[in-house]
Amino acid sequence: MKELAKQYDPSQVEDRIYQFWLDGGYFHTKADPDKKPYTIVMPPPNVTGQLHMGHAVDNTMQDILIRTKRMQGYAALWVPGTDHASIATEAKVVEAMRQEGLTKEMVGRDGFLDRAWAWKTKFGNRIVSQLKKLGSSCDWERERFTMDEGCSEAVKEVFVRLYDKGLIYRGNRMVNWCPHCNTSISDAEVEYEEKDGSFWHLLYPVKETGEMLELATTRPETMLGDTAVAINGDDPRYAHLHGCHVVLPLLNKEIPIVCDEHADMTKGTGVVKITPAHDPNDFEVGLRHNLEVIRCISDDGTMNENAGKYEGMDRYACRKAVVAYLEAQGYLVKTEPYSHNVGTCYRCHNDVEPLISAQWFVKMAPLAKEAIRVVEDGTIKFVPERFTKTYINW
Repeated sequence: MKELAKQYDPSQVEDRIYQFWLDGGYFHTKADPDKKPYTIVMPPPNVTGQLHMGHAVDNTMQDILIRTKRMQGYAALWVPGTDHASIATEAKVVEAMRQEGLTKEMVGRDGFLDRAWAWKTKFGNRIVSQLKKLGSSCDWERERFTMDEGCSEAVKEVFVRLYDKGLIYRGNRMVNWCPHCNTSISDAEVEYEEKDGSFWHLLYPVKETGEMLELATTRPETMLGDTAVAINGDDPRYAHLHGCHVVLPLLNKEIPIVCDEHADMTKGTGVVKITPAHDPNDFEVGLRHNLEVIRCISDDGTMNENAGKYEGMDRYACRKAVVAYLEAQGYLVKTEPYSHNVGTCYRCHNDVEPLISAQWFVKMAPLAKEAIRVVEDGTIKFVPERFTKTYINW
């Protein structure tokens, strides 16, 4: 007779029991007219690594729900899967290649795709094995990957339907752009880091009066995309400058002085430079005053053809060169140390560049209206109830 172990040893029982469940097909669900359906689609983990404690907690809660409904007689289906997470996966593969002394350009498109699929196979399989180790009662016969042909076709179908309904449109809008990942990222994907910087106090000569307007900026390289200078229409200091112009020091180019509420009379000199292509607030000012939108920074973080003699320079090298020129020409009043939050990419941790870009957008108002209604009329209830407010605001 085998002696009972003093301590529980999961390795002696868990794999055997889980295999018993799989062999019996106990997680597989079929449509049954006599059973009410209950389905959970697993939020697919990214194939960028392996599961962490957050996944364990999340999947445990799903497993509790699906097992409860299964025992209550529902046709309970838990659909498992993994997510390709293209950009994040690309960053991981590029980093792994860097350890080998390789770049994407060296291996070519097909070579890189081969490595990306190999990464997916390795870590996708690891994630599935981890989910099984957790005891997740998923219907593994229905496992999906977000780049499966069926999923890709479904995405295209929904995209076209939304486009036909006028809910998806394309336009030039201000986005968070990562020059390293070469993609736009959402506000939620921007991480802010406290960094030491500077406030450069600059002088812009007024064409009509010859006087100098002083303003301050943390990003002097974006001067190359300035298309206006703003003052507050109620600011008595500049009442005589309504309708006037300044001469942009770097390019010897005339740009208008506009009256806009964005210029705060209580801050600094009350004068702000306006770069619609590289600042969210300036973009809105540009729309209000029909200003020209000139982008001077390329997708890769270098200065483009609109930057004149600075074309091709890295944005931060350009910053130093611009400041040096302004100082030499007498346009730099002073440099003030300034510590501020700088947006960085959550994937690669490089500084994010706010810039104008042609992007696809979804009109949220008509979609949000229905999502709000089902909560307000009690169709969907939040527990605890206080999260209702968070949901509505979001």
